[in-house]
Amino acid sequence: MQKSDGVRRHPRAGVLLALTCVSTIVSGGADPSVPENLDVPLGLDRYVPAPSDNPITSGKVALGRQLFFETRLSRDGRTSCATCHQPARRFTDGRRLARGVFGREGRRNTPSILNRAYGVTAFWDGRAPTLEDQVRAAVTGERDLGLSMEEAVARVSRDPGYARAFEAVFGEPVSAARLAQALATFVRTRMSGDSPFDRFLTGDGRALGAAERRGLELFTGRARCARCHAGPLLSDEEFHNTGVAWRDGRLADLGRAVVTGRDRDRGAFKTPSLREVARTAPYMHDGSVARLADVIDFYDRGGRPNSNLDLEIRPLNLTAGEEAALVAFLRALSGRSGSS
Repeated sequence: MQKSDGVRRHPRAGVLLALTCVSTIVSGGADPSVPENLDVPLGLDRYVPAPSDNPITSGKVALGRQLFFETRLSRDGRTSCATCHQPARRFTDGRRLARGVFGREGRRNTPSILNRAYGVTAFWDGRAPTLEDQVRAAVTGERDLGLSMEEAVARVSRDPGYARAFEAVFGEPVSAARLAQALATFVRTRMSGDSPFDRFLTGDGRALGAAERRGLELFTGRARCARCHAGPLLSDEEFHNTGVAWRDGRLADLGRAVVTGRDRDRGAFKTPSLREVARTAPYMHDGSVARLADVIDFYDRGGRPNSNLDLEIRPLNLTAGEEAALVAFLRALSGRSGSS
């Protein structure tokens, strides 16, 4: 079924939400292509997708972790991937807008990298088809690390420790491709699961309290959240216009249209995962909403009207008690990190 704006619909997403999660967490033993020591939390598929030319290995994870915190990968020598993606903040930064090299403020909020191994695209507008592409864009972006891949390779190559590590892990010297693969592997293994919601789905009836269960009922029913926030990631990985990008009657950010050039994608952004949502404020692609209660109130009002508003966005007329129950459920999506 297709929407008039070309985005696929999920009319039964509320029903499929639990079924999809259960099917992944009760799957068989670890896939042989995944290292035995990879800690995949409850609620996520034991098979962790990775490109055929960049399989997950413990050596790559360790090297990628070191590069993730490496400030020499930035033009100013003070910024790293971890500047915006802070582990203590579930790989976000707590800012409204990201702040990269030389303190340059970005145009969008820092999204968490947790569970992105299972994602379809990277960035709010989906411009990167793989995590390897996302890493390259982050290193070279003027508002990110601001360094060419050639300079990044040169800086890393000058360090004897890194030179030995790349030879040990890849069997060859430092290169742009291998640097991106190591960083992407680390990102690919950052996960979150085993939340009260996951435990509830596997039969632990005490994992969710009464308010949280009421919130789940609303989430998959009348509040319509699961129309977009479906599956193990609690995201359909698609792009929707909810009106956030419209300010004072004008479009402040083209969103997905920057990538596709299509008018119907103007102001559309990728559905964010709701895992760890209670710990990753502020919200929306522009960080304009500070609290979960405000997010729910925004959707209760029917978003912000505009000519491209998603057909699923409409006033909900929730009561104060129902909004509180939804917040309680969203807090139950906080879990533990795997592969730490």
